[in-house]
Amino acid sequence: MNPTPITRRAALGALATGFAAPFVFRHHATAAPSETVMHASFGASGMAGSDIGSLSGSKHFKLVAVAEVDLGRIAEVKKKFPDVKVYQDWRELLDKEKGLNSVNVSTPDHMHAPITMRAMQQGLHVYTQKPLTQTIYEARQLAKVAAEKKIISQMGIQIHSAAEHRSIVGIIQSGAIGKVKEVHSWSGKAWGDTNPRPAKVDPVPKNLNWDGWLGVAAERPFIAGYYHPGEWRKRLDFGTGTYGDMGCHILDPVFASLELTAPTQVRSEGDLPNADSWALKTLVKYVFPETKQTTKELKLTWYSGDLRPPMEVQKLAGRDKVSSQGSIYLGTEGVMYSPYGEGTAVLLPTEKFKDAKLQRIPGENHYLQFIEAVRGNGKTSAPFSYSGPLTESILLGCLATRFQNETLMWDAAKLEIGNVKKANEFVRRTYRKGWEVEGL
Repeated sequence: MNPTPITRRAALGALATGFAAPFVFRHHATAAPSETVMHASFGASGMAGSDIGSLSGSKHFKLVAVAEVDLGRIAEVKKKFPDVKVYQDWRELLDKEKGLNSVNVSTPDHMHAPITMRAMQQGLHVYTQKPLTQTIYEARQLAKVAAEKKIISQMGIQIHSAAEHRSIVGIIQSGAIGKVKEVHSWSGKAWGDTNPRPAKVDPVPKNLNWDGWLGVAAERPFIAGYYHPGEWRKRLDFGTGTYGDMGCHILDPVFASLELTAPTQVRSEGDLPNADSWALKTLVKYVFPETKQTTKELKLTWYSGDLRPPMEVQKLAGRDKVSSQGSIYLGTEGVMYSPYGEGTAVLLPTEKFKDAKLQRIPGENHYLQFIEAVRGNGKTSAPFSYSGPLTESILLGCLATRFQNETLMWDAAKLEIGNVKKANEFVRRTYRKGWEVEGL
């Protein structure tokens, strides 16, 4: 990834003491200017409803159609957009709606890649929720096709465009804490389940197309409250657990500020998933090669559930108890403690940085940034050229949790784990017959 800096004026002020550095943008292709963006949503409620609401903040946005497998979840979107067309099969929407410019894909994780790929193959610009895909191979392919077809793309990691993110990137790239040697990041969420799948079969609700909800995943019976809605995040075949859910947010500033490439190795020392669900407690350790922002190698550790960084690391961050989510950056010249959504970043030791006044670099609206880029105005800041590799690294950590206490040697160019061959079975998935998508 070759970063392009924004102007010096936008970057100045990361620290009042004079530490200043460019914030990293990844530029992408632009579209021809248009007054109105004709848009479709895959999903109508939950995260999809939130995405539609945010995208509709643009006066240039028109919601033409939605695809929703559960017709019991369309009342709100129909109330707000009375003329919207509703499809229960996403493939039918793409086949019939020929005047679209863009789409958002806000479904369960396992359907992100197939829907996004089909949309891009039809030349549509895409806003896809995080994690971009459910497998590493899918992430690689989406980034490849987006580049080939000059698609405007954006992953739904809103913090990437927020002032908090930009300020963290500015501080780290200013050299305030020197070269970064270690990062510890965590989330207190626990999207997992230690219980076995219930041995029962329930009637499918009349408004739900269960076959369409399963999509590319293997066929299985419906179990009320186990998959839909929301609980799918815990399940191996549909979600990516806490790490896939929150890692894309919390590690985004880490990847952007340090300009990380692919890791060379990963090791899971947390709990194993069971036959159906992700573990509650995750502890994943990476080694990344050197960048201009890091020491010779960068060690990154992720924790979830009730796991947290060791007390000696928390003490370096000046805390007896860290926030429920966040990161600690250990540099050669200092430490940065960055709580996620619970306050501003703090530089340590206090005595060294007592006169340094951290200033916020102004943020942008992540959603409106996408709409304007589709119209030909500006660029997206989290296109697939950036968010694809980010997703790959996080999904590699999810994969590693299946191989407890084994160090996996990763060859990113080959999309291959060199030393534990069985692990490569999880780099790519086989789609259910009849649900195959070209390019995946």
